[in-house]
Amino acid sequence: MAELLEMKAAIVSYLDRSGGLQQFVEECRHFNDFQQSEAVYRFCIHVNPSDLIEMDARLGDYILHDPFKATALFQSVCFLSIKTLSLIEKIHTENQVNVVLKLTHLPPFPDYSLDLSKFPRGYGPMRPFTSEGLVIAVTPITKYTQGARFLCTDDSCPFSRGFHHIRVHAPGATESATVRRAFACTLCSSPLKEDVKFRVLGDKQLVELVHAHTLDILSVHPPCSFRYQSVTLFLRDELCNSMRIGQLYRVVGIPAHVHQWPNVTWSIEANSVRPWTRENPSSVSDNFRTLLAASSCSPWRFSAIVANSFGSPVVPPGVYRTLKLALLLSLVQTREEDPDSLNHLDVLALTSDALIIDRLMAYSLGLAGRGIRHQVTGEMFASLSRDEHGTGTASIHAGSALLASGGICLLGDLASYRKDKMDALQSALETRTTAVFVPGKKYGEDADQQLSFPLQCNFWALGDLATSTKRSLKCDNAVLGSLEMGSVPAQIAEAFNLVIQCREAGGDGTVLPLAVHTLRMAMMPGEPLYPACMQFTTQDYRELVAHAQGLQVELSPEAEKLIHGYYMASRRVRSDAAQGSSLSAASINLLVSLAEAHSRLSLRSRVLEEDAVVAVLLCENSITLKHGASALVIPPDALFPCDLHDLDSLRRRDLTLGQLHQQILQFVYAYAPGAANYITEE
Repeated sequence: MAELLEMKAAIVSYLDRSGGLQQFVEECRHFNDFQQSEAVYRFCIHVNPSDLIEMDARLGDYILHDPFKATALFQSVCFLSIKTLSLIEKIHTENQVNVVLKLTHLPPFPDYSLDLSKFPRGYGPMRPFTSEGLVIAVTPITKYTQGARFLCTDDSCPFSRGFHHIRVHAPGATESATVRRAFACTLCSSPLKEDVKFRVLGDKQLVELVHAHTLDILSVHPPCSFRYQSVTLFLRDELCNSMRIGQLYRVVGIPAHVHQWPNVTWSIEANSVRPWTRENPSSVSDNFRTLLAASSCSPWRFSAIVANSFGSPVVPPGVYRTLKLALLLSLVQTREEDPDSLNHLDVLALTSDALIIDRLMAYSLGLAGRGIRHQVTGEMFASLSRDEHGTGTASIHAGSALLASGGICLLGDLASYRKDKMDALQSALETRTTAVFVPGKKYGEDADQQLSFPLQCNFWALGDLATSTKRSLKCDNAVLGSLEMGSVPAQIAEAFNLVIQCREAGGDGTVLPLAVHTLRMAMMPGEPLYPACMQFTTQDYRELVAHAQGLQVELSPEAEKLIHGYYMASRRVRSDAAQGSSLSAASINLLVSLAEAHSRLSLRSRVLEEDAVVAVLLCENSITLKHGASALVIPPDALFPCDLHDLDSLRRRDLTLGQLHQQILQFVYAYAPGAANYITEE
């Protein structure tokens, strides 16, 4: 008894020091505003186990290893506080006080961590654990019984009135464990009946959580024998809607076995939820540091060399450089830890060699913090099924695009998709959301629901120019300079931010370098194939991309003025009275995103005017492929006008880009009204 009193005194002291007592008093005042009496009154108390252990080691041990005893102690203290301070007159018994302890964290030791890929199958102690995982499915919010009042059916029994028999939800308990007809009076053993008007309902949501390593299996790796089993997570009340599909979270929860005859399922009752991000490299390799120092004389050289040598395990340096630059820019614009801030950079590659481009994209996908390769037979956005845990509601499962939140979703060759899939993709690219219709009658709801989920990933795809439809061959009114899209519908190409034509100046001149590259890799595996200036490992690029993603960039006034001037001039020259402008309003976001991405790839925190030049060249080439040439005539290989094999070629490239810079300025002066007022003539 003395130990219990000491622990209760420690609870009072802890609540007073941590501010929990004042919050408890405010919650009591909130309940006093209610006119209707309830069976139970729920109080959430945030507990820091480390602070509690310092005050009373026994109480801290209860919190970590026997949370039910700790909850009972806090419940007793809260009830005594309510009666002593006359906080809630409607509370008559201690059973009416429903205390939920919210743990801020757990000790960082292995015994308190639960690996979702190795979780125990046997019965273990019902105590809190920390686990990390990926949300792959959620259900709509439904109701559950927080607490209920039962009365004895024998009118002569004292327990036929009052609040003596109270049932509250316990972690791992089913609805039938809280509310059913099989309860008996503890005083006279007569049957109990529920006083329905005192039932207290709360919100409940089920979430399917899986180990984060599942993302590696869903990426570019070939099929293997690994399988990851998902775990059901129960979110209740204030935790509902705290987890989103496709996001990573760290959860403090209590594992429990849920008995639903004849099955027993293993689940976790969530106690607290926080977003979680995996650790990524925070520094750049020495190879790229040396290159950055050597190329500091030009704002264009570092990114040019990085793109020129990129993908050497798949293609030789100097091949498909514009596409490789676009892929790198799209990679550095992803951000797994903050997908809401993602500036979308979708890439559509048009090629006559789909196999090589697909391999290059797959290789690039492996550098993303999160990359999902979509299988044609799988679900791209979201699917619906009936929940298997007895709730009767729907379970919404994430497709490839939702699982790729904050990263890249690789679609592959668009020619393999049916028309309905292409229409859904077009809608998703235009609205950046996907909707799921939940029929109410089928899933036990009173009304139908339309649930919308944001799409926070970049899409990569390729179109095979060798596959041309009969309809495209009959097209005689193509705009000068526009490209035949082959198997890709014009609406889909328009929905993608960047359209890149994968070709070299010499036509089929890439066949021989690719053949030589493949043969050399087969004959000399693991040996350097190119000069040291071109030898950058995959790990070097992975660290570069991870570091560039975390850079905070600021748009300079010069870059902003150039982007704004080009946007206004381009809209003016690409407009007609019948169809309006072919340049959408979203193009300004694309230009800013490209300029920021090039600044990040160049490891700069300030977006220069030279970054805006690269953005304009990429955007103009993409628009030309879709809608034809304009007054700003730029060669298709503007970003890489010559082979980069020595210092002289880098100088010639800088001179060419400088000339294109002046050409862009002249275009702005000619077609953007008032451009001379905010752009300094050079």
